[in-house]
Amino acid sequence: MTQQYTILFDLDGTLVDTAPDLMSAHNHVMKKFGYPTKSTEEIRNLVGQGAGAMLGRSIWGQAKKEFGKVQDEKVKKEMVSDFVDFYGKNIVNESTLIKGVKEFLVWCKENKISMGVCTNKQEHLAIDLLKKIGIYDFFEYVAGHNTFEYCKPDPRHLTSVVEILGGDIKKTLMIGDSETDANAAKAAGIPIILLEDGYTEKNTTEIYHNHLVKDFVGIEKIILEYL
Repeated sequence: MTQQYTILFDLDGTLVDTAPDLMSAHNHVMKKFGYPTKSTEEIRNLVGQGAGAMLGRSIWGQAKKEFGKVQDEKVKKEMVSDFVDFYGKNIVNESTLIKGVKEFLVWCKENKISMGVCTNKQEHLAIDLLKKIGIYDFFEYVAGHNTFEYCKPDPRHLTSVVEILGGDIKKTLMIGDSETDANAAKAAGIPIILLEDGYTEKNTTEIYHNHLVKDFVGIEKIILEYL
């Protein structure tokens, strides 16, 4: 291995504040199908497990039920399809990089740290977003919700990417913003840096983490503890 360390990143709420554009797509679908719209802050609590889970949680407020009360599979698929289509066409209208991200990615490259993205966003949307917001070239691999037959919180979402990168689990760290990231990292035996104010309904005290940060400014100090 040429890299001395591997860092895996979540995308939504970790690298990029995507909530404004997700809100637009969400509200477009909700208006079309006759459901209430949401604010950007409310959307932040719904993101993390894919479009279907987000729309279902929005309608019924229960992640477990998701689209359970919509009996018509055709309607469910149409709602998700409409969301993905609208969002894909408006993916970086208002989305912005989290503070300090670009500088940190440059620092990682300079220190020969291998980087990958593990997101529950569909792979093609994740790649498109990373390209359009200007940070795609920093990453050696991008794994989305549909890249493997499993996704976060399944730890294999992380371990498979480490394997693809030729990395070592014992020399890997995860950076995320929700319990979905934290649970995957914990199960994989990977330390996690948790961002405050993440896309989750839970308080940071309820989420497993090794380090807690506000943004990426000065995060290099934590990484140096592991190198």
